[in-house]
Amino acid sequence: MSDQLHIANTAFLILTLIADAAVVVALLLGLGGAVLAPVARMRDSVVAVVGPEARRLAVAVAAVCTAGSLYYSLVQHFTPCELCWYQRICMYPLVVILGVGAWKRAPFTRLTALPFIVCGIGVSTWHFILERFPGIEAGACSITVPCNAPWFVELGFITLAFMCLSGMALIATLLIVDRAHERATQEVTP
Repeated sequence: MSDQLHIANTAFLILTLIADAAVVVALLLGLGGAVLAPVARMRDSVVAVVGPEARRLAVAVAAVCTAGSLYYSLVQHFTPCELCWYQRICMYPLVVILGVGAWKRAPFTRLTALPFIVCGIGVSTWHFILERFPGIEAGACSITVPCNAPWFVELGFITLAFMCLSGMALIATLLIVDRAHERATQEVTP
């Protein structure tokens, strides 16, 4: 592995772990806040802090994911498999959709982004499962670029498919926080 690839893998690995931690914390705050008042106050504080920037953060996540996929294919010459292409089809438009939505504060941004996020999470999950259990691959991908053979594996489980899944999950989480902030702001405003 070249030094450049090692540095990129390490950087994207760290970003993936941060994304996963943020999603888990948000999930715990959301679920815990539904039953425990102190956790609900903590959740509301996080929404108040992150909410105003949630759309911009979602744009940044989509842009970093897009830049990462382009880096791996154009600089490192990793040929994307068929499922990688589907993940890109779901991720790339999010940069524009979320970017315009953040800039214009467009009311239907979340709804417009939703199909891309849902499909992206589904494809990424399936791709990750195929990588973990290559025997279940039903011939959907080519022999020359198989979907069940990851280009690299970090920490024993983090692959490009997992990185995409983490990015999609964080974008979804940020849009949920954006909506929660919007609701909280509407409740306060007479």
